[in-house]
Amino acid sequence: EYKQALEQKQPLGYAALGVMENQLKDHPFFGGDHYTIADICLFAYTHVAHEGGFDLTHFPAISAWINRVKEQPNYISITE
Repeated sequence: EYKQALEQKQPLGYAALGVMENQLKDHPFFGGDHYTIADICLFAYTHVAHEGGFDLTHFPAISAWINRVKEQPNYISITE
């Protein structure tokens, strides 16, 4: 039941990732050139998207952004 629900929602998730990818192709962060609360909020789920079955290898700008967020001063991982 859970797996079926996840599979039904995945196209919407990929659509959202596509929007994120397009934004990050032209800007290092969601707020443009500066790290903002938008990045913190979107990072929370995006960096663990693979746990929901999402393949981020087709989203190079998102992958680069994840690394930029991890390089921010005072970043603390909650998954490592």
